[in-house]
Amino acid sequence: MAALEEQVGAALVPAGSPLPAARRSVVPVLTVIGGATVAAALATLAGLHLAGVAVEPWAPVLAAAGAVGLGFLVLAIWRLWHADRFHLRLLEAEEDGSRGLFVIAADGRVLHGNQAIPSLVERPPRHVRDMAAALGDGEEVAAHLQRLTEAAAAGGGYTTEIETRQGDRRTWWVITAAPLARWPGHLRFSLEEVTARRQLELVLREEQVKLVDFMDHAPVGFYSVDAEGRFLFVNATLAEWLGLEAAQMVRRPHHLHDILINPPSDTAPFALTPSGEDLSTVTVLIRGRGDTPIQASIDQTVVRGEHGEMLWTRSVVRDLTPEREMREALRASEDRFERFFKDAPIGVALVAADGRLDEWNTTFAGLVAGAATPLQGTAFTDFVVARERTAVQARLMSTIGARGDQRPLEVRLVGADEPTVLLYPKRLDGTMNEPARLLLHVIDQTTQKNLEAQFVQSQKMQAVGQLAGGIAHDFNNLLTAMIGFCDLLLLRHKPGDPSFADIMQIKQNANRGANLVRQLLAFSRQQTLQPRVLNVTDTLAELSNLLRRLIGETIELKMVHGRNLWPVRVDQGQLEQTIINLAVNARDAIARDGQVTISTGNVTVANPRRRGSEEMAPGDYVAISVEDTGVGIPPENIDRIFDPFFSTKSIGSGTGLGLSTVYGIVRQTGGFVFVDSEPGKGARFTIYLPRHVAVQAEAASASVERQPARDLTGAERILLVEDEDAVRMFSARALRNKGYEVLEAENGEVALEILTARADELVDLLITDVVMPSMDGPALIAEVRQRRPGMRVICISGYAEDRYRDRIGDDEQVHFLAKPFSLKQLAAKVKDVLRGPE
Repeated sequence: MAALEEQVGAALVPAGSPLPAARRSVVPVLTVIGGATVAAALATLAGLHLAGVAVEPWAPVLAAAGAVGLGFLVLAIWRLWHADRFHLRLLEAEEDGSRGLFVIAADGRVLHGNQAIPSLVERPPRHVRDMAAALGDGEEVAAHLQRLTEAAAAGGGYTTEIETRQGDRRTWWVITAAPLARWPGHLRFSLEEVTARRQLELVLREEQVKLVDFMDHAPVGFYSVDAEGRFLFVNATLAEWLGLEAAQMVRRPHHLHDILINPPSDTAPFALTPSGEDLSTVTVLIRGRGDTPIQASIDQTVVRGEHGEMLWTRSVVRDLTPEREMREALRASEDRFERFFKDAPIGVALVAADGRLDEWNTTFAGLVAGAATPLQGTAFTDFVVARERTAVQARLMSTIGARGDQRPLEVRLVGADEPTVLLYPKRLDGTMNEPARLLLHVIDQTTQKNLEAQFVQSQKMQAVGQLAGGIAHDFNNLLTAMIGFCDLLLLRHKPGDPSFADIMQIKQNANRGANLVRQLLAFSRQQTLQPRVLNVTDTLAELSNLLRRLIGETIELKMVHGRNLWPVRVDQGQLEQTIINLAVNARDAIARDGQVTISTGNVTVANPRRRGSEEMAPGDYVAISVEDTGVGIPPENIDRIFDPFFSTKSIGSGTGLGLSTVYGIVRQTGGFVFVDSEPGKGARFTIYLPRHVAVQAEAASASVERQPARDLTGAERILLVEDEDAVRMFSARALRNKGYEVLEAENGEVALEILTARADELVDLLITDVVMPSMDGPALIAEVRQRRPGMRVICISGYAEDRYRDRIGDDEQVHFLAKPFSLKQLAAKVKDVLRGPE
């Protein structure tokens, strides 16, 4: 029966009819009942007629049955037509041209769709399961549709938004399903494309996110408060400054005046000023993180309603701390620059285009102070010596014209000493309202020039000293042989012998040559010194009688002794030689009658004292001054008086080594010698000797010099090493005459061969020259120390002991004998060394 009903319904109701399936199932039933009734009435009528039965009695019954059947048929046709018209009216009532509307039967078939569906999908679906494919996305859409139909079947509505993709194209849909109240099991289904709206929402959401992010993280704070001062909005920047959370400030109402350290009194809670203006810009202190005060500027606008009521504020907060720090940093930078400018060790000046001074620092003012001219508005060239002004002015003008040479210019400034400076001019381009100017860097070259002069002088003195030292060394070898052989001759020619006087004349002249050599060594600071602690007053007192004889009767000698003079440590003989040379020089400067004054005193130098190329370091000194009333020294000779062999005396009147010897002795001792003189007013030479501070051991016991032995004979074995044949021959003969066994060697290699050959024999003493070819004295001593550690050594040399002592060290077994030496001096030194310490 059901199958038949379905077949009849399918025949009577076309597929795709908008009639709901539940209602469509009634139409076949009515049709079958109506048709069966009419057919039964007709069949009964026909059967009665064929059977010959009278029809009239049955006519009312058959007519009623036929009428009922026709009624059923009419009712079915009406129901079918009425349902279709209902759904059409329903869909037309909701038609808006953009939404697709469907009526879906309980079994999922699409009964009817409106005219918007073809514009939404390419193939209108005939069943709800076809809709997923029609929308272009399978499983996800199908799942949504399944939930729609389930919700609608359960009697509820359902709305969802889905996104579908077809390649790179994204489409958004809003799908709504709702049951039809008068047609159970049927659904009203709507489909709307909202892609444009959705894309606009995404764009707006992105822009909103950007705007919110910008507002939150802007470098300034934003806030809004209501009429009660409660925060309606606070951005993250301001909340960070306050050490709070922005959302918390809004949820748990904070008030504007809570964050102000000194809020205005008697005013509205939202106001920043006592008068409560709607537009205000104020500088306030806000309570920052950890109650740290923050100076801030707030620009606030009050928004009011139609009736003037306060709605909210629009407020911007600027933290003034960075600006204040920048101002302070700028001020500090300006202060630093000003200090750098004023306290710079070089002179700095700004010069206008016409060459006149605008600004300058302290160093520059000190450099040009010798001109005794006001600085402001004065031309820079006015401070330059007259002979250089034209060249300096030309250089400045070429620099201001951007044509200047970039190299520094050496300039001499006006002043007593005409200080030398290096000038670095540089053009400073002007602005629209200012012309170009000059920046001058002025570097004092006085010290450098003095050092250069001192270096040149020292180089000259060193060169002459090396020459003098070399000559002295060679002369010492010759004089040693001459004096030594004279001593040997005198052993055979006693006084009264006709040859005695000749031999003594030779020896005396050799000794004069030795004195001249000592002066050369004194100048070159290569002589052997034997310093000891002296009292200058006692030394001068002992020397006064000799000085009076030297200067003559017509010249008065005046001695002025200072009190409580500090001790000095010098070689007494060299100090006496220095005083004698200065006294003789003073005597020669006095034409007839005059006076020579020797004075002493203690001097403390607090700051470095410069004289010419010499600079005396601060410290305590004992000053010895020798002053005369002679003719004085011409200025052109002042810088040359200490040069060796320089003399203003007539030929044959002097060697030119007197003052150079004084200079060498004093400098080798660690002192200084300065000269002051004016022509016609005499000269004054002042010697400054460093004060000697005795150590405790030195103060406790004075050194006692060993007296030379009277018996100079001996029988020890001595190895004599000397490359000069004459010196070696004399020394060997002298020692043999005293009873010693002498082994001779002309160089260090031969000496080592002798020691090797006599390895089993005792050699008591080694006498070696210091300067020898190939292996010199110190190298020989080092080699001998490895073979025979206990051997005693005497070094003989025409040079000073300190030239080689650093190579030997503080070996007490090594002694020194200076050339030239006599036979007696050699024998005494050997006896003294072999005898050893007592």
